[in-house]
Amino acid sequence: MEIIKPGTKIDFVGKQKMAFALSGAMILLTIISLVIHKGPKYGIDFAGGTIIQLKFEKPVGTDKVAKALKANGINVSKVQEYGHPKPGDCQYLVSSGLDMTQVDNIEEKVKSALASATGLEPEISRLEMVGPTVGKSLRSKALFALFFSLLFINIYISGRFENKWISAAIVAGGLILAVQLFAVFNVSTPYLILVALVVSLVLFWVLELKYAMGAIVALIHDVTITIGIFSITGKEFSLPIIAALLTIIGYSLNDTIIVFDRIRENLKKRPKEALEPLINVSVNETLSRTLLTSLTTLVVVAALFLFGGSIIHDFAFAMLIGIAVGTYSSIFVASPILLWWHKNL
Repeated sequence: MEIIKPGTKIDFVGKQKMAFALSGAMILLTIISLVIHKGPKYGIDFAGGTIIQLKFEKPVGTDKVAKALKANGINVSKVQEYGHPKPGDCQYLVSSGLDMTQVDNIEEKVKSALASATGLEPEISRLEMVGPTVGKSLRSKALFALFFSLLFINIYISGRFENKWISAAIVAGGLILAVQLFAVFNVSTPYLILVALVVSLVLFWVLELKYAMGAIVALIHDVTITIGIFSITGKEFSLPIIAALLTIIGYSLNDTIIVFDRIRENLKKRPKEALEPLINVSVNETLSRTLLTSLTTLVVVAALFLFGGSIIHDFAFAMLIGIAVGTYSSIFVASPILLWWHKNL
C-alpha cells in the first residue's frame, strides 16, 4: 500500500531553512519555559510525596475530592479518576506533595474530610509515600537511562552505517570518562548529561561520524521539544513519561535509519550524483512508508489518549507529540544535518 505516488519529487532539502527556523523557535520556547518554571515540573516519583487511592460507592467528581482535602489542610497536586467508574466501584487517585508520615492519623483525616463533603464514606485502598531522597535518586536514574540509551545508539549508528566500530568505542569511552570526571566534582545529573551530549557532538565531528551526528541531533531535537511542550502545558514528569521519552527515542531512530539506509543505497548506485538531489530522492522514496507507519501508530496512541483514562493520559500525550516530532525530524533534521556535514567538511 502506498499513499505517496512513485516518482513524487517534493523538495525537502529546499525547505531546510524553514524547517531549521521552526525547530529553532520550538527549542527556544522550550528553554524559555524551563527557565520561567525553574526546570521541569516533577511528579511524586521524582519530587517525593504521597499517593492515596480512594474508593466510593458512587461518583463524586475529582474537583469535589480536591476541594474537600484542601479545605482540611491536606495539600493536593492532582486528583485523577482511576479505572472506569461504575456503581459500587468509583476510584480516585490523589497525588500530594505532602509527606504524610508527618501528619497524625492521616487516614482518619482524609476519610472525615471526604465523608463530610460528599456524604459518602470512602475506602482507602492504597497509601504510598515516596521520600524526597528516593525521588531524587529516581530522577538521576531516569536521566542516566536516557543518557545510556543515547550512548548505545551512538555506537550502533557509527558501526551500522560507517563501519567505524573503533571510533564508536572511542566516543563511548570519551562519554563515560567525561561523565565520571565531572561526577567527581559533584556536578548535578542534568549538567552531566548536557556535558556528555556536548562531548559526543565534538567527538562525532573530530572522528567524522556524519550519520551518528545526524541521528543524535534529531533525537536530542525530539526529546527537547517533547519536554518543552510538557513544560509549557504544565504537565508533570514521572516514570511513565521517562518510559515515553525512551520509546520516542526508539521510534524516531527507527524512522531515521530507514531514511539513512535509502540514502546509503542510492549513494552506492549513483556515486557521482550530487548529495542534495540524492537525499531528496531518498526521502521521497521512503515517504510513503514513513507516513503509513506514523499514521497507524498515531491512531493507536490517539485511542489511548482519548479512551485510556486519566492514568495513562500524560503517557499517551507524550507519545503523540514524540511520534509527530520524530517523523518530522527524520525528514527535516537528520538528513539536512548529513547534507550540511558534506558541504562543510
